[in-house]
Amino acid sequence: MPKISVILTSYNHAKYLRESIESVLHQTYSDFELIIGDDASTDASWDIIQSYADPRIHVFRHETNKMGYTVNEALLFMASGEYIAIHHSDDIWEPKKLEKQVAFLDTHAHVGAVFTDVFVIGEESEPLADGTHPYQSVFDQPNRTRFEWLNYFFYRGNALCHPSVLIRRVCYEDCGVYRYGLLQLGDFDMWVRLCLKYEIYVLPERLMRLRVRSNTMNASGNRPEVRIRGSFEYFQILENYKNISTSDDFQKIFPAIAKYVTPDGFDLGFALGMAAFEPGTSNGKHLFGLTLLFEALNDPDRSSRIEALYGFTQKDFAELSARYDIFSVELVASLESQIQVLRVEAEAKNQVLLILDEIQGSRAWKLVTRLREIRAKLFPFT
Repeated sequence: MPKISVILTSYNHAKYLRESIESVLHQTYSDFELIIGDDASTDASWDIIQSYADPRIHVFRHETNKMGYTVNEALLFMASGEYIAIHHSDDIWEPKKLEKQVAFLDTHAHVGAVFTDVFVIGEESEPLADGTHPYQSVFDQPNRTRFEWLNYFFYRGNALCHPSVLIRRVCYEDCGVYRYGLLQLGDFDMWVRLCLKYEIYVLPERLMRLRVRSNTMNASGNRPEVRIRGSFEYFQILENYKNISTSDDFQKIFPAIAKYVTPDGFDLGFALGMAAFEPGTSNGKHLFGLTLLFEALNDPDRSSRIEALYGFTQKDFAELSARYDIFSVELVASLESQIQVLRVEAEAKNQVLLILDEIQGSRAWKLVTRLREIRAKLFPFT
């Protein structure tokens, strides 16, 4: 049984696939199996994968595209290693990546997963050093406790690079595999669930090269469908915070609002709901918060206890639900009003233009224009 199962996801990256595979095979740490799952690529990817005869490589292929989740198939049916590494077919590992990560996990039994810093490259493997792409800074993070990470995830979002991770197999067994339906933020969802139970660590070394595709072609690229889908997925990820196990953990995750843990008691749903209204939070978190408070108000026992603990009543909820325009109702109304004004102005302008056209097309206008031309010729200096 190998120490590590490397799971490499492949989809239409024939241009980069060989370099990606080679970066695994040339690791200084060699006790691994490489499982390559191809999600029905339509380019030469499958031919490239089949060209390898290394006994450490195991492959499978979807006949139709399944929108990812090859990682889950490999985890559930093929991977046998104590540690799991995730790799993508357009990224590259530095030779000592696995060696350094295994050494860390072997000597830090309390840590569930170890990540690395990232070196960002472009389409042709050129370094991106101008600082303009968000990937060049988002993964440069200090190490935090799992509670501090959960706070960061709640208020800021993801900042861990999926194909840099080496994670204990037991973490997947304990936390579950990647959830279906999360096409943009499946890894982020996993990190939240992971940190609810395990510490993590980021090696402060750039041990992988993350490729940024042109025209936002990365799976997480800044495109309309990614932004729209991501908003829904982020809302689902917030649900994980309902699994905070104790009031002590809540205080460690949200120290700024520890006041909701009182000597007389604590209601997680209420406290978590109020966390969603801290300064700087967005509509997605506001919806999450209102949903939690709505649930609490409609449980008679909880509602009475919350009023006794925090003095929070239906009147307070009514004020909150009117203050946070989570569906942008007023914004849409304002835009529609502005559009109507512009439409009226445009119609008025069109009327003026029509009148001018009529004037300029009239015999009188043409006569005046002709007289001006004659005058200009006869009296050019007046």
